Amino acid sequence: MRGYLAYEIATPPEIDGRLDDPGWAAAPWSEPFVDIEGSSGDAAAPRWETRVKLIWDAGFLYVGAELVEPHVWGTLTQRDTVIYYDNDFELFVDPDGDTHRYFELEINALGTVWDLFLARPYRDGGPEDIGWDIDGLRSAVWVDGTLNRADDQDRGWHVELAIPWEAFSDSGRTSVPPQDGDQWRMNFSRVQWETEVVDGAYRKQTTPEGRPRPEHNWVWSPQYAVNMHLPEMWGVVQFSSRTSADGEVSFIPPMDASVRWLLRRAYYAQRGYHRMHGRYADTLEELSLALDPVLAPTLTLTSTPDGYDLRSTIGESEWHITDEGRIWKE
Repeated sequence: MRGYLAYEIATPPEIDGRLDDPGWAAAPWSEPFVDIEGSSGDAAAPRWETRVKLIWDAGFLYVGAELVEPHVWGTLTQRDTVIYYDNDFELFVDPDGDTHRYFELEINALGTVWDLFLARPYRDGGPEDIGWDIDGLRSAVWVDGTLNRADDQDRGWHVELAIPWEAFSDSGRTSVPPQDGDQWRMNFSRVQWETEVVDGAYRKQTTPEGRPRPEHNWVWSPQYAVNMHLPEMWGVVQFSSRTSADGEVSFIPPMDASVRWLLRRAYYAQRGYHRMHGRYADTLEELSLALDPVLAPTLTLTSTPDGYDLRSTIGESEWHITDEGRIWKE
């Protein structure tokens, strides 16, 4: 799991896609993106570098991205079309980290946006709410080269977003703006298609059957599967009310990561058991889980009329996950 420290700024940047304002200059770049499946197995390292940086103030979250790309192209111009059919940049935000009720935004090199809200991941019954729009969103793309011109070579493109905090309030469920030290689960993705030049224009490469070749998926925090909708695999962004000029501030890995993963592993085991047996396990012994010996005694399983409730009790905190996949603390 990757972590990023986002500093507060005093003067908002101009949203023009260039990322050359003083606020951006003081913000650190993220680590370069990796293949969505990680660096092991058959996953190939990304051909071109992608990085992001974040800053914020009382009104907005600002996202900047740099995508190295020798052939910048785009075709989609209608908002809320499926933008990842073009090369794109994507943002995912789950403020409370429960893996439900999260936000997604995609943008291509033409600046066309697709923003949507998911009450739960597709695996837990989705679907997405495409009608949800970010009121007050400001976005810009700057192409370092020439867009949709196949007879030259480009250097890449930049994305700059200003997202009002109110977009993430979820009708008051999330307190915005965040406070110093708050941590939100986020991830960033780049979809990259293989192209060729036909009659002077870019076209996706196709298989012998005429279908587009599979796209590449490059991400900030690896998912270890070709699926961005596994929010438990996203990284952590920590907000600091200090500026980078105030001195070093430390990113603090989330203290609850171990218990969250304990419950998530048990959830995955229940899904596997259900596929095999047509029902959920009634006991932990049926799941045959190899668990951390420190955390294993904290885990209990209770069957419910429709599914199950897995809980881990640590001190005065009780963590839960059910067959619906949401994780929370009481």
